[in-house]
Amino acid sequence: MIIKLVAPLVALAIGCLGAATGSAQTSGPSHIMVTPDDLKWADVPSLPPGAKIAVIEGPITEATPFTFRLKFPANYKIPAHWHPAIEHVTVISGAFNMGTGDKLDMSKSKPLSAGSVAIMQPKTNHFGWTKDETIVQVHGVGPWGVTYVNPEDDPRKK
Repeated sequence: MIIKLVAPLVALAIGCLGAATGSAQTSGPSHIMVTPDDLKWADVPSLPPGAKIAVIEGPITEATPFTFRLKFPANYKIPAHWHPAIEHVTVISGAFNMGTGDKLDMSKSKPLSAGSVAIMQPKTNHFGWTKDETIVQVHGVGPWGVTYVNPEDDPRKK
């Protein structure tokens, strides 16, 4: 009886461990361990120019767990937008100012310093901005994407 229960659990565990892709991808099932030097930063077409992304676990466009970091330059602004799935944001360095609503309104935002967390429910309109360079880590279950409240704010359409 125990063998019948253990075999499916082992197969499930091995399958879960092998699901990671991105800059920290390894071949076969294993733990993922990443240092800041391991991150490979790339442009983010769905965000205004200047943001960089480093995927740790993904792919972010599929219905799988994802983890990535975003690096924003000083004086960066992300117009009001929403995501199709829940988004968990942890500030790694700097300060990320976030607010909810249909327009970026700096006076209606809350500063989140390093170590702070924000959890945004699917399709919740929100915005963000920085004063100084800031790095955040985002995780959840995909697909992850960005839909701008005002389609004219979408950098993919410019």
